[in-house]
Amino acid sequence: MRFIQFIAAALWVALNVSAATAQDSSLLQATPHGAPQDGPALSLQNGSYIFREVPADARPRELQKHDTLIVLVDYRTRTLSEGDAENRKTSSLTAVLSSWIRFDGKSLKAAPQNDGDPRVAGTYNSQYRTESDIELRDTLSFRIGAEIIDVRPNGNLYIEGNQVIRVNEEEWRLFVSGEVSRDSIQPDRTVSSDAIVNGQIVKEETGQVRDGYQRGWFTKWYDKYKPF
Repeated sequence: MRFIQFIAAALWVALNVSAATAQDSSLLQATPHGAPQDGPALSLQNGSYIFREVPADARPRELQKHDTLIVLVDYRTRTLSEGDAENRKTSSLTAVLSSWIRFDGKSLKAAPQNDGDPRVAGTYNSQYRTESDIELRDTLSFRIGAEIIDVRPNGNLYIEGNQVIRVNEEEWRLFVSGEVSRDSIQPDRTVSSDAIVNGQIVKEETGQVRDGYQRGWFTKWYDKYKPF
């Protein structure tokens, strides 16, 4: 009798374990083939308890004309150039007048040279040597706001930005323009200057600091034409 009870209990446990294993806890269970569908198909919107759609006023708006961007200018360049030139020239000249003529009033005759033949001799030496080394390093970094002036037919944006900074006698003028792709613009509406096509970046300075290292007009003329 106990053996029969043990066998019945074992069968009951085995059936319960099999039923628990066959259960699927997924919310997106597949509908059995041929079963009627009373409602819409399950999706993330109607099948998740934590999904919330972003409100319309919180969604990023497509950029249009007269919207503003922030351009991050980070310009770095390095130029290294070396030159070496050498030129040597030697010229020698020797000239001797072995005979001459004279006119006696009627005809031309050979003129005697009692003091010997006139002679000219000379040597010209010329040497030119020059060495030139130049190394330039430029760095320009700043942030500037830019306005969308035009939207191209392909969706690219043409932007321009002007900024004037004045501190007492010192003044800085910054200008940026060019064309950027929408894909290059970050979610916070910033774009790197490297992504600007046909870009123009201008920085001008005026004031006491600029006057301290600015070249005069004569120095500019002399460096340009180099008369000597």
